[in-house]
Amino acid sequence: MIKERLFTPGPVPLPPQVIKALGQQIIHHRTPEFTNIFLQTREKLQKLLNTNRDVLMFASSGTGAMEAAIVNFFNEGDKVLVINAGKFGERWRDLGNTFGLNVIDYQIEWGKTYDKDKVNDYVKSNPDLKGILVQHSETSTTTLHDLKFLADVSKSLDDCLLVVDGITSVGVYKVYPEEIGIDILITGSQKALMLPPGLSILYYSEKAEKRLEKSKLPKYYFSVKAESKKQSKGQTAYTPAINLIIALNESLQLILDEGLDNLERRHQILADMTREAMKALGLKLLSENPSNSATGVFTPDGIDADKFRKDLLKIGVRVAGGQDHLKGKIIRIAHMGYFDYLDMIEVVSAIEIALYKNGYNVEMGKGVKKAQEIYINNV
Repeated sequence: MIKERLFTPGPVPLPPQVIKALGQQIIHHRTPEFTNIFLQTREKLQKLLNTNRDVLMFASSGTGAMEAAIVNFFNEGDKVLVINAGKFGERWRDLGNTFGLNVIDYQIEWGKTYDKDKVNDYVKSNPDLKGILVQHSETSTTTLHDLKFLADVSKSLDDCLLVVDGITSVGVYKVYPEEIGIDILITGSQKALMLPPGLSILYYSEKAEKRLEKSKLPKYYFSVKAESKKQSKGQTAYTPAINLIIALNESLQLILDEGLDNLERRHQILADMTREAMKALGLKLLSENPSNSATGVFTPDGIDADKFRKDLLKIGVRVAGGQDHLKGKIIRIAHMGYFDYLDMIEVVSAIEIALYKNGYNVEMGKGVKKAQEIYINNV
């Protein structure tokens, strides 16, 4: 018998409290019982983001909230700058093109972050920008992008919104949109919020709200105006993901009970343990500015990453692979959400075993020792 341990950057393992909530008998959504739970969950989302403004929930994957960010706050022909540094940066570009925006596609080598001078050059050439679209944590490359600089750039323009995909950063970092200067922030349930896929979440600023009346792009299911009116009263415009919202109420309580400072520090230590262990084993990290949500690492020359992932699965560890041109070259190890320090020692140990079995000259225990040292020195 092999017990499978999930280390993919979405879906992630679920806490027992969430599993229990998901296993309850369904309730009807047009009832005072559900309204009470919905309003509790909404209030906890506001605490997570340190805001009193609307935080909307859609029954969709995170891409649904990305689409809502486009169709509710922009118009055909609006010029937007996309920070395109990975698979999900490409998604911002593709969504913008789908709805007729004038997309400036700033393409960046996967594993790198944007160059501030180049962003300034784009802005000088395009002072009529209506939006800057970026991933905070680019999941495909495990790279973190600095939001504060982009927020300052956005504020320097007449009417430009900073639109942020925080799908693998919210719940890992303290992402406070009003402190940072984010106008639209989206996230999803299956990452650091510790739920199955199926819920997306959208915050919008006072500045963004002024765009709602001006946007003429077609929208129906993803109408922010319709949902805002309903959700402020504890209901949704259409059938909600009932059990996911009930479970989100539980997972948010776990996050708030831990405390956002403690949560951010835990994720920093988990990430440091993983990254430093990989370097101790002689492996190269993918990202030059790595995120604390997941670690991307190249497998050694001659070891196909997808075969290596299968070898890991044989001993009970499932990690993610690379996408597009990185397929077969990297593995991605999650450490966001329901992970603790022993989890990281476990995955490092499994990687050492798989490396040895693939003929790599590995000093067994070297990565584990490094991870242990980081734990001892920080906890």
